[in-house]
Amino acid sequence: MTEQTFDQEKLKKTEALLEELYAYSMHGIKLGLENIRKICGELGNPQDSFKIIHVAGTNGKGSVTAAIANCLQAAGYHTGRYISPHILRFNERISLDGRDIGDEEIACYYELTKKAIARAGVHPTFFEVTTAMMFRYFADAGAEYVVLETGMGGRFDATNICDDLICVITNVSLEHTEYLGNTIAEITREKAGIIKNCENVVVGDNNPDFLRVVRVHMPQGFAPTNVLEKYKNASYHLDYERFHTLVTIDDKTWDFALFGDYQFQNFLCAYEALRLLPVGEAALRKGFAGVRWECRFEVWSRQPLVILDGAHNEAGMAELAKIIRKAYRREDTVILTSILRDKNIEKMTEILDSLADTIIFTEISHNPRGLKGEEIRERAAGRKEEYIVEDNLEKAWRIAREKGKKLTLICGSFYLLSEFKEKYRP
Repeated sequence: MTEQTFDQEKLKKTEALLEELYAYSMHGIKLGLENIRKICGELGNPQDSFKIIHVAGTNGKGSVTAAIANCLQAAGYHTGRYISPHILRFNERISLDGRDIGDEEIACYYELTKKAIARAGVHPTFFEVTTAMMFRYFADAGAEYVVLETGMGGRFDATNICDDLICVITNVSLEHTEYLGNTIAEITREKAGIIKNCENVVVGDNNPDFLRVVRVHMPQGFAPTNVLEKYKNASYHLDYERFHTLVTIDDKTWDFALFGDYQFQNFLCAYEALRLLPVGEAALRKGFAGVRWECRFEVWSRQPLVILDGAHNEAGMAELAKIIRKAYRREDTVILTSILRDKNIEKMTEILDSLADTIIFTEISHNPRGLKGEEIRERAAGRKEEYIVEDNLEKAWRIAREKGKKLTLICGSFYLLSEFKEKYRP
């Protein structure tokens, strides 16, 4: 067997395994922790093997997770990171010391977990399976710290079966209302469910309903640290040359390699969490300056300038708009977008319309939550007759390039960004 034939066979096996794993998505979302507790019990409760920093929130939790993990890694700790969704490969969800889990390791830990599921006699979801795999993998790998990003909510999220050293809740806005509730207070109740008996809780939101509910969930005698209050004298500057955020606290300036007004708040959340850990200033500076987070104002190309951003809800879109308006005129911008059916399309397109004089709606292929471009236009705000619809991504991308604008912005859904990055390279 040649090396090329071996690689092709290996790829087929990996694809077949992942297809089997993704089939657990057919079980749908189930609220409750019984399944994951039983599976992890069969695996020897690996979630008790390391110190956990747990991150929840509507927006920003991925950036905070990435920043904390990178700083811990810079300090020399064996650090696990768990995120969702992935952009290009499943492997991105589980990484140790900056290295994504390998295909062979996925196969190994899927088989271990599948046997545990059989012994437990449960019918888990995709996220429950991957979370159990992650816990066992990090335990076997000797991780010292694990930074967990919740999948959805917190109280019944599969990550919520461990005792956390630190909890971070970035912010709360209306999302997943069919599962989490219809008000800020109700949604906060779900996200604050990660606190349990954790005494170290960091929050980044000033909403009174949010703060009231978080305080209720704190252990007696303890209060959350609100970074917007603690660091109210801190400031930031957006560097549009390097697309970094420069944060100044007590006359010290920190170079944060993630870009945007909202990254100021994310930096403060990560910074405060890390101050509770044995991490020196040199490691913090190295970690913050070197952090990378795909599809969060990612500069895909500079000549011409193409930005990929995972703004996938109204709040995220509003924050993205702040950045764009500061440096780019409406007539200099073209936007390529697709938005999922369960989002506030009218509000999101109203924001997009204020940023660009050319907007192209396309379809996200093979996604049950996706819409045709024409369906998005029908639900859109503003000048519907002027919007361009092209469901073929390659043709839509060609149209965007041919406009010859100063900035091309691709946003609206991580699924669109994933499909785009799968097809194209800078």
